[in-house]
Amino acid sequence: MKILVLSWEFPPRIVGGIARHVSELYPELVKLGHEVHLITVEFGQAPMYEMVEGINVHRVPVGHSNDFFHWVVNLNQSMGHHGGKLILEEGPFDLIHAHDWLVGDAAIALKHTFKIPLIATIHATEYGRYNGIHNDIQNYIHGKENLLAFDAWRIIVCTDYMRREVERALRSPWNKVDVIYNGIRPEKKQHHQDFHAQDFRRQFAEDGEKIVYYVGRMTHEKGVPVLLNAAPKVLAEMGGYVKFVIIGGGNTDHLKQQAADLGIWDKCYFTGFLSDEYLDKFQTIADCAVFPSFYEPFGIVALESFASRVPVVVSDTGGFPEVVQHTKTGIVTLVNNPDSLAWGILEVLKNPGYRQWLVDNAYKDLERRFSWSKLAQLTESVYQRVVQERSQVIW
Repeated sequence: MKILVLSWEFPPRIVGGIARHVSELYPELVKLGHEVHLITVEFGQAPMYEMVEGINVHRVPVGHSNDFFHWVVNLNQSMGHHGGKLILEEGPFDLIHAHDWLVGDAAIALKHTFKIPLIATIHATEYGRYNGIHNDIQNYIHGKENLLAFDAWRIIVCTDYMRREVERALRSPWNKVDVIYNGIRPEKKQHHQDFHAQDFRRQFAEDGEKIVYYVGRMTHEKGVPVLLNAAPKVLAEMGGYVKFVIIGGGNTDHLKQQAADLGIWDKCYFTGFLSDEYLDKFQTIADCAVFPSFYEPFGIVALESFASRVPVVVSDTGGFPEVVQHTKTGIVTLVNNPDSLAWGILEVLKNPGYRQWLVDNAYKDLERRFSWSKLAQLTESVYQRVVQERSQVIW
């Protein structure tokens, strides 16, 4: 089968979870015998064409843009032009697979021009992020998501929660949507033996302190203020021997101010962005990972913690309760509830045996439910269904 994939991010351009999803799913589909051509955005010194783990990666230039939305228009124009050229020169293609609304216009245009069925993976919705549509910008994005969902032959989402959301927010029929989880390559989380853990640990905390951390974007939906509000209770119970490490780029001024106002400034460490290699080392010395999101379609950060053998405490929002099985592979707490979050963190910190049990269960669960090779087979079955249905209709 020949598949044309459109994704606005792909390594080394990593903005969110889509880059990892796309770069780890398609090598598995290549192993199953499919030919994959992926169109993405030029980035730094990355070559305009290269073969990455069997994927034909085509990077396209995006013209000068005045703002983000102008950039998206230029992106689609460039992708559509290159995609058309590819189909004419390398075709025929069996399927087009688009990842999120940003590449929707190009994907829809290619679908209609060449009569190739379109599959869309909806990774998140604007409606879900903001708990409704409240302004013109959100309405514009919501409209683009609606168009992509409507034009897709089938829609893939990452959790049952997202299936319900797509049905509600984008008015997509329930039986048009397939649920296929995100995955992870646990072997990518190398457990470094080649560094002095104690010395490394001292960069972040004193010897007697437990390390509780958050890693991710510093956006409202990630709920970092809830973690800071839970911190005083955790510190009180642990005799002050805890350090809260907040990892991620972006503006943290409001969070630093909150920590100061709560009187926990000396117990917080805002690291800014950390490279994957540095983060891998950090996770080997941490005691607890916390993700107190308000909105989380899946929560790939939880899988990364599973792979790093760090116990996780999450909020019961979005896809988290599907990914993290409460009291089996992690602790699930009430969303936007600092007391509940503090309870979850203390469960992990105070019970080392239980903590180890959670970590062991979580690691086993990676192979059982989140292995890319298994997820690629599920994706392949969606592809086969669409190709078979397409062969039976006159377009």
